[in-house]
Amino acid sequence: MRRDPRAYVWDAREAARRVAEFVEDANEDGYMASDLMRSAVERQLEILGEALGQLEKADPDLARQIPQLRAAVDLRNLLIHGYAKIDSRIVWSTATTDVPVMARELDSLLRQLDE
Repeated sequence: MRRDPRAYVWDAREAARRVAEFVEDANEDGYMASDLMRSAVERQLEILGEALGQLEKADPDLARQIPQLRAAVDLRNLLIHGYAKIDSRIVWSTATTDVPVMARELDSLLRQLDE
């Protein structure tokens, strides 16, 4: 049975929200010092990228409405396959600047889809 493409958007939004929540009261030094926080953020970024990658396959037209989709999928692939090359400062920057914007965009897209 084919999964509703909106479910992928929902999964991506939830992962983005979790990332934003995890880093909300943190600073870069604390992030860099915490294996637990880095692991949690990276895992949610993997889920975010995977959900958007699956959305791209399931509904390319809907996927095109997400401006940073390709960057999220590429980051997921790097986290999964290029883990030895991860620059945690870049992940921190992505988590604190790009992901909150994406969470709002995904939230807006879900509201539009529900109308």
